[in-house]
Amino acid sequence: MPRLAVYALVVCALAVAAAVISFVQGSWLGIVWVLLAGLSSNMAWFYLRRAKAERDARRARTQAQA
Repeated sequence: MPRLAVYALVVCALAVAAAVISFVQGSWLGIVWVLLAGLSSNMAWFYLRRAKAERDARRARTQAQA
């Protein structure tokens, strides 16, 4: 798993926890945390898909050369 995807997933999990805590305390600041969680989850998906595409392209190149 790419390192940046792992970091993005960690940020997503922390942002979700912060959002829950903010909403439990009655603060509307949790909306910002929800938005950050959405952004970081999209980043994680992007990095995972990019790594998979690179791996598939590398595999196709090696098969074409063989």
